[in-house]
Amino acid sequence: MKDTAYEHVLTEVGPRLRRLRQERSVTLAALSEATGISVSTLSRLESGDRRATLELLLPLAQAHQVPLDELVGAPEVGDPRVRAVSQRREHMTFMPLTRQPGALQAFKLVIDPVASPPEQRTHEGYEWLYVLSGRLRLLLADRDVLLKAGEAAEFDTRLPHWFGPADDEPVEVLSLFGRQGERMHVRARPRGQTD
Repeated sequence: MKDTAYEHVLTEVGPRLRRLRQERSVTLAALSEATGISVSTLSRLESGDRRATLELLLPLAQAHQVPLDELVGAPEVGDPRVRAVSQRREHMTFMPLTRQPGALQAFKLVIDPVASPPEQRTHEGYEWLYVLSGRLRLLLADRDVLLKAGEAAEFDTRLPHWFGPADDEPVEVLSLFGRQGERMHVRARPRGQTD
């Protein structure tokens, strides 16, 4: 099965080439002379009767003095930086690191110590945690796990769980949260367990 987006890009190349040539008032004969591509091939390429190939597009891009991306209509890359605003909830500051809503969400969390006892909760999903700095205590059902900087854990959030600082210092965590079944396949050792 052919990719419809790919096919759409290919069907737009011909009209784009014709527009570009006409905007520059260049004849097919003159373009043929500049590129070494026959007039009939250029005509078939512009009408869509000939499929665009790299061997044809490279000399055309050079003759028109435009980037190859412009000939094929590649989307602009844009600025990839995420400029999320941090938010504060109770004893936690979190910053979304993903722009688009979807199956997988990334957050940077800074969790302050609290005096109240931990209260485990459950919800749909799957979570992966990576400790950036400090020490994280993870209560997962009947397990009590300690993670330090550089360690990670993953778990099904339908299990009762709680996580926060392991001592009186804040802990900084990278959190990836996905819908149920999306696992990251990274494991952490429980406290006291060795290889």
